[in-house]
Order: sequence, then structure tokens, then C-alpha cells
Amino acid sequence: MKRRRDAATVAGRTGTRRVLVVDIGGTHVKLLATGRRKPVRFDSGPKLTPAEAVRQILAATSTWGYDAVSIGYPGPVGADGPAKDPAHLGSGWTGFDFAAAFGKPVRLVNDAAMQALGGYRGGSMLFLGLGTGLGSALVIEGHLQPLELAHLPYHHGKSFEYFVSDAALKRRGHHEWRHAVIDVVNKIFAAMQADELLLGGGNARHLRKELRHLPRGTRLGGNADAFRGGFLLWHVPEERARRASRSWRR
Repeated sequence: MKRRRDAATVAGRTGTRRVLVVDIGGTHVKLLATGRRKPVRFDSGPKLTPAEAVRQILAATSTWGYDAVSIGYPGPVGADGPAKDPAHLGSGWTGFDFAAAFGKPVRLVNDAAMQALGGYRGGSMLFLGLGTGLGSALVIEGHLQPLELAHLPYHHGKSFEYFVSDAALKRRGHHEWRHAVIDVVNKIFAAMQADELLLGGGNARHLRKELRHLPRGTRLGGNADAFRGGFLLWHVPEERARRASRSWRR
């Protein structure tokens, strides 16, 4: 029987006092741990393999103390870890033993799902992450469901992600990119019929003036949500998770 990966399943039943949260993106890998005031990051990209990522993470956190690791992964995740190599990183992620590499227990979820968990307030919420690609997740009454909407066909045989990714922003410019994002977001939100929409990812900040054109109940999130979600995966109390992630704002 396939194991459900909702919030309760992913988080498990036991708490851990000190957690390292790793948010892996197509441009940067961002790190924050319990008790740390400042996050750190390093560049990712199409040559980044899991072994190299772990090497750099361990080097960056060599003086940090933590008992467990939460990883937000930019791709689909199954019961045994990454189910597919990410579109914007190197190869070798499927089958990689992160727990052995870190020497600590690891909980790994889709990066959009981790950010959705951190930004969830109740009811039903759709999360769309506007970063290197397009991340998506749905949370309904506390149950977390990662989605893979980025590569569904949208226009002229091209996917949603083709029009709203960071590459599209650079290729088409801010005006055309914003127009495409508004259309894509409204279409996806209508299909999902959620109570509210959380827009996250590094490029969500470009939409602050466009909120009136987005669905009612839309709010902008940020990287702090991803860190908070990572802490919550190990049942860190919510207020502590919020304080621990508060230092990262864009």
C-alpha cells in the first residue's frame, strides 16, 4: 500500500530539538538551523549533484549543532526519497542516501510542499512557487499534498512553467512575465477551488502591485515560510518555528 505523504505522515510523531533546514532551489541552496540568527546560502545550478550539495552543506554548517535535517527538494518525492532528478540541477538524486551522507535522520519533501506547510494558516490553501521553475502544493485541513503542475500544457504546446519561470522573466521582461503569471495563477486557482492562494518563491516579490488582479485571498510568502515548514516537519512547536525562520526576509 502506497504511503500517504500528508503533513502528519511526513512530520512523524516525535519531536527533535535542533533541526537543520535545507531549501534546495535551482539557483541557490539556502540553510538555517535552530538557534541560528542568520541563514547562509550557496549557488546551485545544472552541475550540482547531491554529493556535492551535501559536501557544501556540511562545510557551511561545520560549526552548527543540529540533531536532524529537513530538506526541501525541487522535484517529486516518493516514499524512498527523490522520485526523479530535478529539471534544473545535476543528476544522481534518485536513490541517494541523505541520512547516510549527513549521519543524521533526514526528512525530505518537495520544496514547494515545505514552503506551503510553513505558510499554511488553515482551511484549504493552494501554494504556487515562482522561482527558477514553478512549484505547487495543496494543503487541505492540515493535510499536505505536493503537486506537479509546472509541465502541464498551457499555450502553443508550451507548459505553465515555460511562461512563468525565472528564464521566462529574463526572456520576456517584467511586463509580459507579470501578464502571463496573472493568467496562469487565475486558471490554476480556479481549477483547484482552494480558499486562499499563497504565492512564494524568489520572484513572488515582483507581484506586490498586481495583487488586485489575482484571486481574492491571495497573499505573498517568502523563504521564511520554507524554513518554518522545515522546522515543522520535526514537530518543532509552531511559535519556535516562526521565531527561528523570522531572520530570513527578502
